[in-house]
Amino acid sequence: MAAQLLFFYFGGVTIAGAIVAVTSRNIVYSALSLLVAFIHIAGIYVLLNAEFIAAVQILVYAGAILVLYLFVLMLFNPSEEKLYLHKQAKVGIFLGVVVLFMMLFAGYKTEIIGKGGPLTAQAVKEMGHTRVIGNALFTDYLFPFEVASLILLVAMFGAIVLAGRGVHRKKGPAGRIDLSYRDKLPKKSSETPEEVIVGR
Repeated sequence: MAAQLLFFYFGGVTIAGAIVAVTSRNIVYSALSLLVAFIHIAGIYVLLNAEFIAAVQILVYAGAILVLYLFVLMLFNPSEEKLYLHKQAKVGIFLGVVVLFMMLFAGYKTEIIGKGGPLTAQAVKEMGHTRVIGNALFTDYLFPFEVASLILLVAMFGAIVLAGRGVHRKKGPAGRIDLSYRDKLPKKSSETPEEVIVGR
């Protein structure tokens, strides 16, 4: 009974954190909500007797990956990106509902839900979580593992391109970046709007 209550708690908070992370207009709140979702996913792994996966979830996702997301978010200008990121919210919600329905339908028709794998809980305890996961990743699932790393690399390049969008730097002599455009930028006036109107 206690395990079921904990599962509903971890699952509910994970779903709520994921929804807030996607729908929030503040990128800092989105990152913090994603952190809450990652931590509660680790709690679900603990309930499934996968302590090693839970530790990796905390160290890698709640630690390294989230910090990487924060560094990428720091490169954006929030005032310009709010409208851009939420411009297609209705399309995203529609596609999310369609994908969720397809997953539930596939699980109901193909009996994926509740179907066990070749390794039992006792076999995993005897071999150890680390050995079982390492054997699976670098033998049967080596190609998907490498594809996932390639997708992360593409995402990093995409973040760099988005962060540098609209920035044009001219190179001067000897390949140095020309910063003379700063002198041509309009300087901020210390006059109040009333003084400017009176002066005109």
